[in-house]
Amino acid sequence: MSIGLGIVLFAIGAILAFALNVAVDWINLAMVGYILMAAGAVVIIIGIVLMARRRTASSTSSTTVDPATGNKVTRTEQSAPGPDEV
Repeated sequence: MSIGLGIVLFAIGAILAFALNVAVDWINLAMVGYILMAAGAVVIIIGIVLMARRRTASSTSSTTVDPATGNKVTRTEQSAPGPDEV
């Protein structure tokens, strides 16, 4: 969602900065467009970084003693997000 928001902010900023030819006395639309484009770029970068961090694998290992037999039981779980979870 953050990458989509970044693209929307960047597109609106580009429209304000380059496509509109409207003069408003109380606000500089080109500057607002540049600010929105910068904010969109930052949001896109943050979204990519967070998506890359989410792809780490997790491994858990636990060893217990079975009270009935007295044997050690080792349980290992590994989880990594699949392609549907990204």
